[in-house]
Amino acid sequence: MSRRIISVLVAMLCSVAGLRAQEFNCKVTVMADKIRSAGVDPEVFTSLQKAVQDFVNTRRWTTDEYASSERIECNIFINLTANNVGGDANAFSGTFSIQASRPVYNTSYTTPIMNYVDRDFAFKYSQFNPLNFDDNRVQGVDALSSNITAVVAYYVYLVLAMDYDSFSPLGGTNYLKRAQNIVNNAPDGKGIGGWKSVENNKNRYWLVDQLLNKRFEEVRKFWYTMHREGLDSMSQKPVEARTRILTNVRKLYQVNRENPSSVLLQFITNTKSSEFLNLLESVPKNERGQYISMLSIIDVPNANKYNQLK
Repeated sequence: MSRRIISVLVAMLCSVAGLRAQEFNCKVTVMADKIRSAGVDPEVFTSLQKAVQDFVNTRRWTTDEYASSERIECNIFINLTANNVGGDANAFSGTFSIQASRPVYNTSYTTPIMNYVDRDFAFKYSQFNPLNFDDNRVQGVDALSSNITAVVAYYVYLVLAMDYDSFSPLGGTNYLKRAQNIVNNAPDGKGIGGWKSVENNKNRYWLVDQLLNKRFEEVRKFWYTMHREGLDSMSQKPVEARTRILTNVRKLYQVNRENPSSVLLQFITNTKSSEFLNLLESVPKNERGQYISMLSIIDVPNANKYNQLK
């Protein structure tokens, strides 16, 4: 059953019960150890943390209705490494990390749908100011001030896309297009990076570009297979579900052969490497070889871990 069908049923129940909720249950943590001695009022970091958390949790990101129990679990970590960017006392830079998960049917287990670190995050924030965002005016009136909401909204839409893709084939396309709209209209100014194709081949531009590119469509189809046809069936038919997931790793392998070192494949393996390893451990040793070979090539940083399972 797709997320959209589920959402309609949930909406009917919520209307009766009077219980409606936004899409996210997100916890935000701002770390500023590297700049605490720079004379910045610590209350700024507390205010920033609350502002981002409220921005994600109270804004309506979709037209679907979510029961409280269906809200997407999410953690955002903002690690500030510099202040006074460009000579502006209210401007900061650092890294933006986001983790999100969804429940697996008939279990208490939650499976990760995103685990990603963006190392090109610069923004301006004034204490107690609310965060405003308009999909039609992504740039806003001040580039650095708008960049914080542009980055957060971009990743929120990616999380929604990965969530919807896990419930129905290519079900998250609408949210990928919204993320791409942010890229196409992103803030542009001194100190701002991560939005342009010419900067490097592993930034926000390329991640959503590859997710929407036909060349990488098999990756999204694998994502659906792994979750809806694999993990969601694990409690009832574990061997068949596990085999279905591992057999379909060949789709990732083929995409990787045609597009080596793509940011999308790295994005997927960053999120799923631990689950791949756990699945392999449950396979008889004499059947692991083909899967280990493919995953070692797709997920080079974890190749040694896969090979230790031979």
